[in-house]
Amino acid sequence: MIDINTASADEIDGVEPLKGHGFEIVRYREERGRFDAVRQLEEVPGLAGKVSGLEGRIRFD
Repeated sequence: MIDINTASADEIDGVEPLKGHGFEIVRYREERGRFDAVRQLEEVPGLAGKVSGLEGRIRFD
């Protein structure tokens, strides 16, 4: 399980549903701040509709 708010792009890419989106997630996080819920990942370009099943694989510390 990774912390989506501190993980590097490479660490994020290691989570299968997020593979290839690590850079965009980190960039979004740096521009807009911390994530507090899985649903917020839907706002990251390219992730709309791809975040189901992430509960238990990422955390928000």
